[in-house]
Amino acid sequence: MSRHLGWRLVAVLLVLGAAGWLAATRPARLGLDLRGGTQIVLEAKDSPERQVDGDTVARTLEVLRHRVDQLGVAEPSLQRSGERRVIVELPGVYDPKEAVEVIGRTAQLAFHPVLGLAGPASGEPATTAPAAGDGDLVLADEDGGRLRLGPPALTGDAVGDARAELDPQFQARWQVAIELQGDGGRRWAALTGEAACQQLGDPTRRVAIVLDGQVISSPQVDPSVACEQGIGGGQTVITGDFTGEEAGDLALLIRAGALPVPVEVVEQRTVGPTLGEAAIQASVQAAVLGAALTMLYMIAYYRLLGGLAAVALVCYGLISFAVLLALRSTLTLPGIAGFVLAIGMAVDANVLVFERMREEHRAGASLRLSLERGFTRAFSAIADSSVTTLLAAGLLFFLASGAVRGFGVTLSVGVLVSLFTALVVTRVLVELVTRAAAVRRRPGLLGLDGGGRLAGWLATRGPNLIAKGRWWLAGSLVALVLAGAGLVVRGPNFGVEFTGGRLLEYRTSRPVDLDATRQALADAGFPRAVAQASGDGNLTVRTGELDEAGEERVQRAVAQVGGQAEELRDEFIGPTIGAELRRKALIAIGIALVVQLGYLAVRFRWTFGAAAVAAMFHDVVILLGLFAWLGKPLDGVFLAALLTVIGYSVNDSVVVFDRIRERLRGRTREPLASLVNNACLQTIPRTVNTGLGALFILAALFILGGDTLTDFALALLVGILVGTYSSVFVAAPLLVTFERRSRPRPRRQPARRSGGTAMTGRRS
Repeated sequence: MSRHLGWRLVAVLLVLGAAGWLAATRPARLGLDLRGGTQIVLEAKDSPERQVDGDTVARTLEVLRHRVDQLGVAEPSLQRSGERRVIVELPGVYDPKEAVEVIGRTAQLAFHPVLGLAGPASGEPATTAPAAGDGDLVLADEDGGRLRLGPPALTGDAVGDARAELDPQFQARWQVAIELQGDGGRRWAALTGEAACQQLGDPTRRVAIVLDGQVISSPQVDPSVACEQGIGGGQTVITGDFTGEEAGDLALLIRAGALPVPVEVVEQRTVGPTLGEAAIQASVQAAVLGAALTMLYMIAYYRLLGGLAAVALVCYGLISFAVLLALRSTLTLPGIAGFVLAIGMAVDANVLVFERMREEHRAGASLRLSLERGFTRAFSAIADSSVTTLLAAGLLFFLASGAVRGFGVTLSVGVLVSLFTALVVTRVLVELVTRAAAVRRRPGLLGLDGGGRLAGWLATRGPNLIAKGRWWLAGSLVALVLAGAGLVVRGPNFGVEFTGGRLLEYRTSRPVDLDATRQALADAGFPRAVAQASGDGNLTVRTGELDEAGEERVQRAVAQVGGQAEELRDEFIGPTIGAELRRKALIAIGIALVVQLGYLAVRFRWTFGAAAVAAMFHDVVILLGLFAWLGKPLDGVFLAALLTVIGYSVNDSVVVFDRIRERLRGRTREPLASLVNNACLQTIPRTVNTGLGALFILAALFILGGDTLTDFALALLVGILVGTYSSVFVAAPLLVTFERRSRPRPRRQPARRSGGTAMTGRRS
């Protein structure tokens, strides 16, 4: 067991040292709810080609969202305001000049044939009026000359990808490499092939690349390009006098796409956090208390092993935090709560290992062998549950956007660090402790003797859960019907982030306290209203749809804490989680479930995957139905909780299925139902301990976390309880049913004839 202790110890010390250095030297990027940031208000303007309408503003919003994501600003807030405006809030950005220049550019990209020169440059601005031919343009080129251009041969819609890179021939010069999509490659080859037919040095051998009405590059087609063949392969480069930063910004604009209409920055201000100091402190205290209770429970149940697990969990928290800092992730309050919850769920890997150790010790294995087999035999369950989660997290990152994409990053970090701490950090600690003479003399200190009575009772007199599988499934079906009725009768209560609402801005006669303002708004019947201070001393309130009486109640609540309240702005605002983001999130989740089903079908059988996905569907519908009956809002925080429940549900089922698969490999004539029942009973200690590890934290967040995290904690409490139930009482009975129906029944054999003779009556 100690062969690799040396390198494991070195690896742990190096990782912890690097994590500690990052945590001490790199400041955290806090979200809009914790720190505030910059608010930019953009207004769409009519252009000669297109008038502003609802579709153009919606398209503008999505392009801006994509650009902000490309800028690397995590957890931004974008929403429509009024008929023409878009509000962009960037957390932690207090010098937004560069961001404004990038997100506000129209980025209309086009590739034009050059028809000839239009005379020397003048001091007058370049004109876009037609020159020699109808539809031709006269623009100043990058060298100061004037080019006469034909209609665009292809536009930015033909661009599939763009990236900044150094010119391989001149390493000091930056360029933008472009990959064309669709028939863009064919049209580019036709454009450059026609230009290649002209004489070297002739202006018509050039191709003009025009961005927002300005020629940024007009390169001559290389002599090696054949006439009428052009540049094939669907690739090209934009060269020019770029710095690395300028080339990166240009590549970003081309990737993100063009704005359908020009936009103008009409307002720019700093804004304060959307949460008050009291709410933040209460939530952090609740998270710390919940994590402490989880660690104390582990110590009480597993003794010295539990203490080692508590140390490993502290290491997990430090390493995860350092990785998020290294990735420049933005921390929001729900994100921090989810991060602390991940500490509770990271208990799962340690519990799997410790329960395996106890089983081996009860079977008569020595202390050293019990510890070795505990890590070895728990590895398959840990690996399978981690891979299914990573598949989902990776697809959320690559296919979704916004907060859902950020959740994929956080989830991936949590899973990978959990693997490292459970299989490396905990193992190093266990090996070091077992070398102590006191532990070798008193192995009971490790807690391997605990749980024997429960395990013995489950093995000898445990209930036959699978025999009542039809009853469990019938009960779950009733729960699904009730949940579905809630979704139909009451309907989901989508929050402001999904539906939009009203934005009210006030100037008050005296400074306001945000915590007091939120309490006054809650007392007036608006507990989910968002109050936010701006740099110019004003107060904005965002809430759902309001009638005239509701607007008056909001103004009275503001006046209650700020004195006289003068209304400066009253606008309808759109959702921050728009239709495009929802569509991408649903596609990503759907594909993730299909991929998980495929993985489980390969690692187990298709019946296992189908049962796990069915149990997950059961958990999601019940959670949605309960929130519908309670009238709880479905917002971005709930979305994060729902994604967590999906991951937990599949993970819990996989752990049970891993034990079933292990027993299937070694069984002889044991009936399938009995085998599955015994496997479920063997995993009960792990299921209970893992669930309690998360429930301690969630209970603390629910009771002490304040209004901000109450619904988040409630959703996860319900999800984990239902997920724990479904892994045993839904997934396992469904697996037995699917297996019986998928395997062919043995054919009935004809009755044997004894010795080929027949018995007849006695002859007379």
